[in-house]
Amino acid sequence: MAELKTKAVENRTGNGNGNKGMFTFDANGALLRTDLPLELFKRGKVRDTYWASPDSLLIVTTDRISAFDVVLPQGVPDKGTVLNSISQFWFRRTVSIVNNHMLYYEPMSLSFLHESALVLKGRSSFVEYAEPIPFECIARGYLTGSALKEYVKTGSVSGIKLPPGLQESSQLLEPIFTPSTKSESGHDVNITFAELENSIGTERAGMLRDRTIELYRFAHNYALPKGIRIADTKFEFGMDQDSRLTLIDEALTPDSSRFWPVEGYTPGKPQQSFDKQYVRDYLESLHWNKEPPAPDLSSEVVFNTRAKYLTAYETLTGEKLLRS
Repeated sequence: MAELKTKAVENRTGNGNGNKGMFTFDANGALLRTDLPLELFKRGKVRDTYWASPDSLLIVTTDRISAFDVVLPQGVPDKGTVLNSISQFWFRRTVSIVNNHMLYYEPMSLSFLHESALVLKGRSSFVEYAEPIPFECIARGYLTGSALKEYVKTGSVSGIKLPPGLQESSQLLEPIFTPSTKSESGHDVNITFAELENSIGTERAGMLRDRTIELYRFAHNYALPKGIRIADTKFEFGMDQDSRLTLIDEALTPDSSRFWPVEGYTPGKPQQSFDKQYVRDYLESLHWNKEPPAPDLSSEVVFNTRAKYLTAYETLTGEKLLRS
């Protein structure tokens, strides 16, 4: 297990009382945990989320990394900043497709966070609270991952019949919508669209499907000339205080998507990637049972993964990452 280091940062609240913001880093400098002087809303696999007001949240994207729904012992330096920055990039460009939860892109206007700015800058977002819809909405444009395994067995993916003769990494004629349950602990379960309709109703299920596919089409067509082929992605949605469907959590990141380089794309085999598939492949080579505790990541895997995430950001945006 890697050495952990905890650093305290003093925050000043409006009433003049001192509070301690605590940050835990691993030996590689990856941020693994935050403890801010705010009420914790949720500590997820990657994000620490706090109540900023009765109807808004502060999301801090750490450098934690998960695979097969298990958080790994080591983090990936700069990963949180990449994820937060890419999500904001897409939120800005997709607001005409669906409402999203963003309020401020840099939450340093909250006075008691000023002393924590060096840690939080670039990896934090101030968002409107939306009641989550407890399903993950997955769009697939290519045959890979669990969809490939299901297709080989049944010729279908999540109840959707696909043409015979498709290969690994084949582009589908049209993107497909394959929802799954969202588990706070344990593994998500793929379901059919009919099962989603039975759970949340036909109208809402249709809205989720239509917005998911529209977002995926837009992002795929945007990223392709930049040099990235988005093979698949997952979204999470909620309902805001005005009962509007709202995109929440993250958007089209290397954590939630498969990013393949356009150059060298060849159906019939696995593709090179700018995402955490590299980590999944490494863990598969260890014959791990995909249950906690997860095995350690080598320093080589950590820093190769970091390079992939930075490449994804820079290729997509054309900019260098502004690190905290």
